Amino acid sequence: MNLAHGLGGGSDLPIPASYAIAGGTAALTISFIILMLAWRRPRYDELSGGVRAHWIALVVDSRAFALTLRTAGLVIFGFVAWAAIFGRDLLTNPTFGVIYVWLWVGLVPLSLLFGPFYKAINPARTFHLIMSKLTGGDPDRGLLPYPPWLGYWPAAGGLLAFVWLELVYPDGTMLGPVRLWLAMYLAAMLMGGAIFGSRWLERADPFEVYSTLVGHLSIWSREASADGRSPGVLTLRSPLRNLASVGGEPGLVAVVAVLLGSTGFDSFNSSTFWVQFSQGTSADITLVNTALLIFACTLVGGTFSLATMATLVVPGESRRQLPRAMAHSIIPIIIGYIVAHYLTFFVEYGQQTLIQVSDPLSNGSNLLGTADWSVNYWLSEDPTRLATIKVLSIVIGHVLGVVMAHDRALQTIPKRHHVIGQLPLLAAMTLYTFGGLYLLFGL
Repeated sequence: MNLAHGLGGGSDLPIPASYAIAGGTAALTISFIILMLAWRRPRYDELSGGVRAHWIALVVDSRAFALTLRTAGLVIFGFVAWAAIFGRDLLTNPTFGVIYVWLWVGLVPLSLLFGPFYKAINPARTFHLIMSKLTGGDPDRGLLPYPPWLGYWPAAGGLLAFVWLELVYPDGTMLGPVRLWLAMYLAAMLMGGAIFGSRWLERADPFEVYSTLVGHLSIWSREASADGRSPGVLTLRSPLRNLASVGGEPGLVAVVAVLLGSTGFDSFNSSTFWVQFSQGTSADITLVNTALLIFACTLVGGTFSLATMATLVVPGESRRQLPRAMAHSIIPIIIGYIVAHYLTFFVEYGQQTLIQVSDPLSNGSNLLGTADWSVNYWLSEDPTRLATIKVLSIVIGHVLGVVMAHDRALQTIPKRHHVIGQLPLLAAMTLYTFGGLYLLFGL
């Protein structure tokens, strides 16, 4: 991100890089061996189960609760729009912190805690509902049915556009480009919603798709309703069983590739080598970084697809479906990378944003009483704890990814080839582990 990306590079972490990389790779390999020996039948092929949360459902399924969340989403949207339109074009404008920090990074912990929360507060969804009511239409139905082949591809494009604005575009911390991006995002969501109904928002809204995918690792789930339209029964169940319910639709591999590849690009872009290259080259660095971002996302998607399709023991047609069927296993890895790469930034610049929101117009106001607060650097002041959290987040994310891939492989690969059929994907995940830790330590 073009803001002071105060992550405190991995090069100053008090853990030898070679030990962390070797330990992380060993943990992944040992986990795979244990799974081969102890996990011999799929455990998440049945997606039902769990404890029905009837009492909680009485609250969260009520119209009052839904209205409260939609109102909160509109209030936040209105505040950001106010600051973005009328505020001064300075880094102290809270628009940047709210979008780049609270929304983009904060979306992960909130979705892990509460499930796909962004869907409940999504201002684009609320505007779509209001427009449908005014025109007498059904918000779930548009002029045309949503094409199944389109899948998550619109969300993948939206995510790539957002990370390009945040990580590559040199004016990404100026209000003009941010206002333009948000206006185009809202227009695309409303136009698509009018044509395809709310299904468009579920598959095209980059923030809603991101939140929903991460939310599958929460304890909250919905059993399918009989009519397929009304909310299902609210259920508490294992996060891994929830994650296994992610459908392998077209474009899902592209979504996870953008999320993981962009985080890897951001790590590399902050490395000493690339900073020195960027300062010394005569080439158009924006164009170079754009190509590098696309390459990083393509590398993740390509290696993952090749690794899953390299299972030659699966018939040709089924083999081509394996990347999207296995794509859910990348979600824990994405979360691990987000924690490792953005934790310090989220904690510290998140506090700075809380200070800035009290003065949205940069005129010396103190609307929320937080303008005089100061940032607490408690996390950076304990580098050992910080390093431990970062390394463990990457390793744990990859181990959970291996678990999910293994369980799905037991359902798709013939029994006599369960071991050899998973080796290509294990190799790819080992490469991701090595690469993630390598970039974390700024090597």
